[in-house]
Amino acid sequence: MSTLTTPPLSMLLERLFAEADETQSAFRAERTRLSPAERAARMGDAADYKTFYMTHAKNVHLAVSRETARLLYMLARSMRARSAVEFGTSFGISTLHLAAALKDNGGGRVIGSEFEPAKVARARANMAAAGLADLVEIREGDALETLSRDLPEIIDLVLLDGAKMLYARVLSQLAPRLRAGALIVADNADMCPEYLAVVRSPGSGYLSMTIGGDVELTMKS
Repeated sequence: MSTLTTPPLSMLLERLFAEADETQSAFRAERTRLSPAERAARMGDAADYKTFYMTHAKNVHLAVSRETARLLYMLARSMRARSAVEFGTSFGISTLHLAAALKDNGGGRVIGSEFEPAKVARARANMAAAGLADLVEIREGDALETLSRDLPEIIDLVLLDGAKMLYARVLSQLAPRLRAGALIVADNADMCPEYLAVVRSPGSGYLSMTIGGDVELTMKS
């Protein structure tokens, strides 16, 4: 038995994933009604990511898939992670998986980051409902600022699941604190060629591979 598969967390996650399915389905339906130019304006490299996340995606569960969430738990448990940093918390599904792993490892700290104040409040409430609030700090605001200070001396695991065009910049901020063997999971990495160029470049100090088509799993060598 583990924290992940027993109440209260297991029941909470079942509800949150159902909500995520519903909001993401509605979000995708809305996107299909947009012209290619409108979609590019909202989500392309030149898009105003703050407006997108705080307006168009304000109420959407921008969550990892069930498979990726379970992968996060398994990776964190198997490497006995004690510190994890997350770029893009949304309502906290991935955060809950990371915190559950750290709890089952004996303790630690997850630092999350999220633009939207209402999502921050909801994510914090979800941590409390799961009994994991003591393991999690969710920082409100732009991760380029909030994840540039007061970080653990050593970071074991990173999840990148925020604005895709910022992946490379966020990794650059965190890189000095990544231990040898640290893992980085980048969701929807296929949308960020700049990031992929960094982690796949020979001599970059990383080993990287794609899982399931759009998740990039990277290790600091």
